[in-house]
Amino acid sequence: QVQLVESGGGLVQAGGSLRLSCAASGITFSSYAMGWFRQAPGKERELVAYITRSGSGTYVADSVKGRFTASRDNAKNTVFLQMNGLKPEDTAVYYCAGDGNTSRLRRTQADYWGQGTQVTVSS
Repeated sequence: QVQLVESGGGLVQAGGSLRLSCAASGITFSSYAMGWFRQAPGKERELVAYITRSGSGTYVADSVKGRFTASRDNAKNTVFLQMNGLKPEDTAVYYCAGDGNTSRLRRTQADYWGQGTQVTVSS
């Protein structure tokens, strides 16, 4: 059974930082590119960042560029999203997802999804 479990969300003041983690089980983790997505109330789910299978390549959306960084530890089957300089508009439920193809992540598609973790940024 495949599981992706996010943690690290919470309430933070604007300008603060959070580090999200996503622990994977039931898959060969190093065979999957991993993405971070978010969905705010009334908005569509959007790609925030992804990292390639080896971790050698990353992508971040323009809206978070320079503030968010994706990383992974394949030995621990875990992917991370470091979020600095948080803004109220970053408030959303954040999801991790895994897919063998980064082009699918870019289309907000993935084989596997986590349940999400809430991030709330107060002004």
